[in-house]
Amino acid sequence: MLDVRDLPHEERLSHLHDVAVAALAHYELPADAQPQLVSLSENAVYRVDSPSSRRSWALRVHREGYHSRGAIASELAWLTALRSDGAALTPKPVAGRDNALVQIVSPATPPAVRHVVLFEWEEGEEPDVERQDLRKPFEVLGEIAARMHEHVRRWPKPAGFERLTWDFETALGGQPHWGAWRDGLGLTPETEVLFGRTVELIGRRLEAFGKSPERFDLVHGDMRLANLLIDGETTKIIDFDDSGFSWLMYDCATAVSFFEHRPEVPELIQSWVRGYRRVAALPKEDEEEIPTFVMLRRLLLVAWIGSHSQTALAQAMGADYTRGTVPLCEGYLSRFG
Repeated sequence: MLDVRDLPHEERLSHLHDVAVAALAHYELPADAQPQLVSLSENAVYRVDSPSSRRSWALRVHREGYHSRGAIASELAWLTALRSDGAALTPKPVAGRDNALVQIVSPATPPAVRHVVLFEWEEGEEPDVERQDLRKPFEVLGEIAARMHEHVRRWPKPAGFERLTWDFETALGGQPHWGAWRDGLGLTPETEVLFGRTVELIGRRLEAFGKSPERFDLVHGDMRLANLLIDGETTKIIDFDDSGFSWLMYDCATAVSFFEHRPEVPELIQSWVRGYRRVAALPKEDEEEIPTFVMLRRLLLVAWIGSHSQTALAQAMGADYTRGTVPLCEGYLSRFG
C-alpha cells in the first residue's frame, strides 16, 4: 500500500485535508467547524474553529503504521490520568459520536485509513529560546517532570497498556524507531567515526546504568519547548505521541532538544534538576548521567532529521545540526571516554 509520505507534497496535503474533513463527521461539532493545518511532522495537527460557537479544537491525524489504535488509547489513558490526578495539565481528548477517543477515518481518496484524535484547544505560547531567560521555566519543567514520574510509579496501568520502548537498541542500536544515525544528513567519513565512538560509549554507560524501576519507566519522551504551552502562570504539557518506556532522565534531555549545543544548556539543566528535587528525590548518580541522555537524544535527532527530511523542521535543521553535533561528541568523549 502506498505510504502517504511518498506522495508529492501538495497531494499529501490534499489527502490529509480530506482525512481531517472526514474526521469531523465522527464528532458532535458545530456545522461550521473547519480544519486548518498548523503542524505537519510525524502526524498532521489541525486547528478546528467554529465561528458560531467561538470554540476551537485540535485534531491530530496519525501517520500510518507508527502506533496501533491500542497504543494511542494507552497514550490517552495516561495523559487523562495525569490531568485528573492533578499531576500535570495535559490536553483533554474529546470522544466521538460512538464514545471512542480514537476514531478510524476512511477518506474518500486513497491510500489508507487513518487514526484520528480530537482534543479541546489549549491556549498558551511556546517558550522562546532566543528571547527568554529560560532558567525559571526550566525549574517549573523539572517540577512537572518529577510529578509525572511520581505519578507513573503509583499509577496502575490499564490492561493491555501499549507504548514504544525508547532504549539504546531502539534509539541508536539495531532496531531504531527513527532510522539509523549513520543516515543523518551531511555525515563525512570522519564524522561517522566520531559518532560511532560516541554511540559505543553511550551504550556502555547505559548498560552500566541499568533499567531498574527507579530509573526506567513510562515517560513523556518529548518534553521540548515546542510541546510546552505557557498560559500566564500555568505550564501545560502537550503532544504525548512519543511517550513510552525509557529512562526517567531522558525527559530532562528532551527539554533541550535541537539546542543542546547552546552555552546556556548546562545552567538550564541545573535549573531543571533544582525544580525536580523540590518534588522528588534525584540521586546524584542519576543527575551525573544526564549528559549521556543529552547525547543519546542529540544523535537520535540526527537520525530523525535524516529519516524525516521531508518535514519543515528537519529541513530547517539539516546538515548544520549534524555538524553542530561534532563538538558535543568531542566534549562527551573527553569527559567520559
